[in-house]
Amino acid sequence: MADPSPARGPVVEADGISKRFGATVALSDARISVAPGESHALVGRNGAGKSTLVSILTGLQNPDTGTLRFNGEPAPAPGDTDAWRSRVACVYQRSTIIPALTVAENLFLDRQSTRALRPISWKQLRRRAGELLAEYGVDVDPTARAGELTVEQRQFVEIARALSFGARFIILDEPTAKLDAHGIEKLFDKLRSLQQQGVAFLFISHHLQEVYDLCTTVTVYRDARHIVTAPVAELGQQALVEAMTGESTRNGEPAWSVTDRQDLDSTPLLEVAGLSLTGSYQDFALTARPGEVVGLAGAAASGNVQLGETLAGLHRPQSGTVTVAGRPVRTGRVPAALAAGIGFVPEDRHIQGLIPQRSVAENATLTVGDQLGPFGTVLPSRTRAFAERMIADLDIKTPGPSTPVSALSGGNQQKVVIARALATEPHVLVAIRPTNGVDIKSKESLLGTVRQVADAGKTALIVSDELDDLRVCDRVLAMFHGRVVAEFAPGWSDEELVSAMEGMTGPTDTKESHVSHH
Repeated sequence: MADPSPARGPVVEADGISKRFGATVALSDARISVAPGESHALVGRNGAGKSTLVSILTGLQNPDTGTLRFNGEPAPAPGDTDAWRSRVACVYQRSTIIPALTVAENLFLDRQSTRALRPISWKQLRRRAGELLAEYGVDVDPTARAGELTVEQRQFVEIARALSFGARFIILDEPTAKLDAHGIEKLFDKLRSLQQQGVAFLFISHHLQEVYDLCTTVTVYRDARHIVTAPVAELGQQALVEAMTGESTRNGEPAWSVTDRQDLDSTPLLEVAGLSLTGSYQDFALTARPGEVVGLAGAAASGNVQLGETLAGLHRPQSGTVTVAGRPVRTGRVPAALAAGIGFVPEDRHIQGLIPQRSVAENATLTVGDQLGPFGTVLPSRTRAFAERMIADLDIKTPGPSTPVSALSGGNQQKVVIARALATEPHVLVAIRPTNGVDIKSKESLLGTVRQVADAGKTALIVSDELDDLRVCDRVLAMFHGRVVAEFAPGWSDEELVSAMEGMTGPTDTKESHVSHH
């Protein structure tokens, strides 16, 4: 039935959408509808069908069955890029902004000149860019190089570019994964002001608290199907998690438990003293024992990530010492850190972690080539046997060791990165935001793996601002602007830890905390 006033109908309406890839059912009779000015969350575990829906909503894939309408009109023909761009845009977790170009050049990429064969008027381009940014309240210099922008400024530029094509429906895919708390607040403020102008958002996030902070409606997908659409205010967090997992949570209790580790009086496995890196952190000290998981909490500017990377050999500190199992480590060299027994799970599995075209087996064994055959040769049989053991130990969901790692879900890709870090049988595992961009079930499994590493007599350091990552720790050090400001025993409250990470409380204000002054 035709809508008499299509402008008042949904900006997008998908119904009965199914899509198969060979034997895999990616979507089965799925649906979603987003109203003008609405912020609508789409949540679900990895493999629930969210990415497939996005590829259909943006015209990259054709559905096998179902209908898709924008503002009451049928979707454009496949391949009509301009028509799709004027209806929908997607801001992905990985920026599509080209760092070497200016903001103005990025905004008008492939449409610099108004008429074909006419030379580009750079002055006019900069003026148009300035007008466009001002129209959407984006405070960025059009002549600045995109590579110099902060993460949230790059996102604002991507959103402004999308709106400039006429789209009033924007899909945000994990937009906060690389932002600190301040950046997230700025992004949300911007999205709220755009909503008041009638722009609608489909917000995809694994960070459920953000769904409650930003969105009015939430849709849950599970196993390629639509499960529920409800006002956010009417769906409690437990009900939301149950809809995503299809099972009742164990009263919210995770699968691991942090035991009281007063027995940790053995020789320290990791000792850090007086470690400083200009512009990142100063005079950092830590002593960690076998069986301990230590959390290093902090927002983006706290220096916690740079500290974790320093331990893995990626930065050379100005001063200080690192000792593993009683032996000094040569800082600033990755091979030296590996040889000393430090395993490393980097922050970005896409850039630092994996070689996507290579198999699961090859990725899992990159650190131990020398152990898989004589005189530097790698025996395929040993690589395969090693990988099969890792797949079993970490419960990696993959058709087999020879599967390309790019075919795995995010959570299983992350397990391959952890498998590689554990392949060298390290004394100390340093994991930076180990559950970044993975679903709740994978999160539990990954953190359970880190816990098992410690329980086997090793030491683990989790560097993160995700509270769920830090709950698995025996103690948490909170960093703010390069210094440890508080230390928490298990049982800390979210408010205490967040306020310490945000610099809102000194150690004296927090009953549970004390600063370590070694």
